[in-house]
Amino acid sequence: MLTEVTATRYVTPLREGGSLPGIVEADDLGTYVMKFTGAGQGRKTLVAEVVCGQLARRLGLRVPELVQIQLDPVIGLGEPDQEVQELLKASGGLNLGMDYLPGSLGFDPLAYEVGAEEAGRVVWFDALINNVDRSWRNPNMLVWHGDLWLIDHGASMIWHHNWRTAQAAAAKPYDASDHALAPFGPDIAAAAAELAPRVTEELLTEVAADVPDEWLVDEPGFESPDELRRAYVDVLHARVQGLADRITLGPRVERKQSNAPGWLTDHLTPWPHPTKNKKGAGE
Repeated sequence: MLTEVTATRYVTPLREGGSLPGIVEADDLGTYVMKFTGAGQGRKTLVAEVVCGQLARRLGLRVPELVQIQLDPVIGLGEPDQEVQELLKASGGLNLGMDYLPGSLGFDPLAYEVGAEEAGRVVWFDALINNVDRSWRNPNMLVWHGDLWLIDHGASMIWHHNWRTAQAAAAKPYDASDHALAPFGPDIAAAAAELAPRVTEELLTEVAADVPDEWLVDEPGFESPDELRRAYVDVLHARVQGLADRITLGPRVERKQSNAPGWLTDHLTPWPHPTKNKKGAGE
């Protein structure tokens, strides 16, 4: 079960996200990127974040820690932005938080080198959850302390918006030609050999159990949250079978030089940063 904290201060909105997530401080002295139940995408976005984020973490991929955040709508009374006020008012109760990574930078595929092994693991995982939101246009990855971190899985598992298509979706192919890591020659076969045996019914059941009941109630066609959790397990477990054979990659695109300034590309370089090699650095 996810740790539960209480929001104590709303800091600022993150307008890069369509659902208007915000940075909040909580009573555990942590700082989180908060996603709201009252956002336009609804609670299924939060369900996808939990199932996919927790699954990725269990498979050894880097995803910031997730928590449940209790929100009292009164916290938004002092906000000058009317849109933020309305969002906070509509999101009283349990919401989702992702550990804030201070100093992290948005992934630049032209400035940061990713090995074929790591690229393969991320692409294979995205194929499993049918993530359509990790393209070069919107990588949804961060670089923090020289490591690659995955964020924003709310657009994954699109079948859960229409459960009648879920079983058919389990067998669908995944075109990774547009994936942000496609230019790095992802080793899909190695990733499948490592990760597929680990995606068991037991693991998926444990991951689905992290989704709070209140985000699963009143789903048409399901009598209980546990029945709905089982549906997520069944689809993902069916999808993992032979998944590597259904992943396609287009021709490898030649990487160009990044337009980012040198001080930024230095800090996108895998750890240790070049600045750490300077005399006296890090002492």
